[in-house]
Amino acid sequence: MPTQVTNYQCPGCTGPLHFVGASGKLECEYCGASYDVAEIEALYAEKEEKAAAAQQAAEEKAAEQKKASADGGDWDTSGFSDDWGEEGAHMKAYSCPSCGAELICDESTAATSCPYCGNPTVVPGQFAGQLKPDFIIPFKYSKEDAVKALKEHCAGKIFLPKSFTNENHIQKIQGIYVPFWMFDGEAEGDAHYQATRSRTYTSGDYEITETRHFDVYRAGRVTFEKVPVDASSKMPDDHMDSIEPYDYKKLKPFSTAYLPGYLADKFDVTVEQSRERADQRCQGTLDAALRSSVRGYDTCIQTGGSSSLQRGKVHYALMPVWMLNTKWHGKDFTFAMNGQTGKLVGDLPMSWGRFWGLFAAIAAPLSILGTIVSVLMLR
Repeated sequence: MPTQVTNYQCPGCTGPLHFVGASGKLECEYCGASYDVAEIEALYAEKEEKAAAAQQAAEEKAAEQKKASADGGDWDTSGFSDDWGEEGAHMKAYSCPSCGAELICDESTAATSCPYCGNPTVVPGQFAGQLKPDFIIPFKYSKEDAVKALKEHCAGKIFLPKSFTNENHIQKIQGIYVPFWMFDGEAEGDAHYQATRSRTYTSGDYEITETRHFDVYRAGRVTFEKVPVDASSKMPDDHMDSIEPYDYKKLKPFSTAYLPGYLADKFDVTVEQSRERADQRCQGTLDAALRSSVRGYDTCIQTGGSSSLQRGKVHYALMPVWMLNTKWHGKDFTFAMNGQTGKLVGDLPMSWGRFWGLFAAIAAPLSILGTIVSVLMLR
């Protein structure tokens, strides 16, 4: 596994802390704050205690979910393998001491910073015990395409701080293969709906609206294949959901030949931990299929239903994503672009100085106009 080191961060701005012999304190080179060593050690000890408690709670929840999985069987992970063969000898592993990301890449790829948190310190480690993916979708869009897409995404947004679109931020975009679990299975169920159909007509001097009410029942079975759930806790789920879908026709059997020049994140969310989200997405597929069969009504509201899920095979795949992580006033902003389709999402900061400046520019003339109108009304 990759070597782990302690990388203390400033509690104020999250910048790296360095020990300065002259002062005998840990100092931040970004905001200038300084801290006693004991103070920072106490802070990190508290964080470790909270992390241990959270881990214990997660393990207890996972045990409960495993116990409850008997109704539809558990997800089948029997096909997974960590045998990379000769390819494994030419792979490298890196670990980010700041956010904990574990990354793998071809030996020719130089990993100089973490694509998730931007930390320039990435610690090399031994490549061993890594689960080998089943599938991969290669990058189609280049770094230049991602830079162009980000500029277009930021264009025209008058409240966006200028420094956010500075060229040196844009050049930090990193191509990364994000890990996904892909679930096969079958869902069966039924649903009850209350639907209405209305028509309006004229009778004498009256306009009459006639509404008819219907009880609608639907039942069916849906087979689903490769329902995706991202397996990286560092990547926001809403970002991953937003840049979907991927074209599975381009899904390739995994080969390290697709990795040179890119990083690949190792999963840190297990199949068991993804169970609830996978079930929800599979259930959503069934619900959408049943609802789509109810046609010809003006309104339709589901009032009840039941379903059962038959869990099947799980696959491990890597999906291409261009990422940018930058900071604005100590807050992280993440941009992600689907490396296959070019679909882009991102969090953008707001320049409140520009906002209030524009507000004042608009409010002042309106205030003057309001005063003039009031004076005229009093005359």
